Amino acid sequence: MADQDERLRRWRLVLGGGDADGTGHGLRGADAGMDAALAALYGQGAPGGQGGPGGRGERGSGREGGLGASAPRVARWLGDIRTYFPSTVVQVMQKDAIERLNLTRLLLEPEMLEAVEPDVHLVGTLLSLNRVMPDQARESARAVVRAVVAELERRLAQKTRAAVTGALDRSARSHRPKRVADIDWDRTIRANLKNYLPEHGTVVPSRLVGYARRQRAVQREVVLAIDQSGSMAASVVYAGVFGAVLASTRSLKTSLVVFDTSVADLTDQLHDPVELLFGAQLGGGTDINRAIAYCQGLITRPTDSIFVLISDLYEGGIRQEMLRRVAAMTQAGVQVIVLLALSDEGAPFYDHENAAALAAMGVPAFACTPDAFPDLMAAAIERRDIGRWAERNLGVRPGPAVP
Repeated sequence: MADQDERLRRWRLVLGGGDADGTGHGLRGADAGMDAALAALYGQGAPGGQGGPGGRGERGSGREGGLGASAPRVARWLGDIRTYFPSTVVQVMQKDAIERLNLTRLLLEPEMLEAVEPDVHLVGTLLSLNRVMPDQARESARAVVRAVVAELERRLAQKTRAAVTGALDRSARSHRPKRVADIDWDRTIRANLKNYLPEHGTVVPSRLVGYARRQRAVQREVVLAIDQSGSMAASVVYAGVFGAVLASTRSLKTSLVVFDTSVADLTDQLHDPVELLFGAQLGGGTDINRAIAYCQGLITRPTDSIFVLISDLYEGGIRQEMLRRVAAMTQAGVQVIVLLALSDEGAPFYDHENAAALAAMGVPAFACTPDAFPDLMAAAIERRDIGRWAERNLGVRPGPAVP
């Protein structure tokens, strides 16, 4: 009997009540609150047959909802969903509420910002509102951005530094180590196994493998160019955090620029990723060619440079000139990588023709998750084949036939 009641309860929550559910099961307590929170967002009263946060219509008449532009009710609804659902579900529901019910204007109000669950999507939305945000909401918005940045740094910074530092050390490997302390004995033994003398039980190391002394000077130049059009919001957030982490590595000279139809160099803000993100201006058109032209001027050592373009490749500038500049950079020895997205949001929309044109000239174009980005940078520092790396680690095959 208990199992039957639990099945009816679950079906009642899924179907949402009214004559259509057919369960005859009533909800009480937390179940009723959970159902009301879902009804407010996904019920019949919202645009296109959906509800809106804050409405608590009669449960017997179907999922009804809607609160219009009432910030207090939205704030209460945000508190309700944080009570009834785990944070991952809360983030999805917040995203749906912002997009489906056009609640972006309400995010300019401090009480709303204090009620939301901070996440990358919300930060992107706040950054897009940066230019119209009233002063009284700005500090609350900064608190939200600061919380998300701190969580991303906790999750990603150590892995990034370890991957990049290890790659820099490996790239400095020497076959003529000057000191015994510089010899990598594990690699030396493996490299000389063919010289094993069984009668003496030893290996004759005819070739030593080791590391050169760690250099204090800059070993690589990294230039990150980030498309700040509205569709790239999550990528801007992740790239800003990664840029700050890379900039903390002394052996790298890291530059970061954001662009739409103009270019903004935010390199001097890399020490503070929150300030950096508020320096971005999400939205507007895209001139990739202009951004690449600016970045070319930042590169002083082409053969030791990595240029990472993060863009969906929808070019509003001069396409042929953009492709010509990329070709010139690769011919000069710059390692060019194009990321169609740097996020966890799944397959991105992008310009397939431009991606195929870049792949045809040996420049891989693919989407990358934040968790994979540290290993990608390590591969680039070691000048490995990035196309093969993407195929092996991300399951993508960058090439002229990109679909």
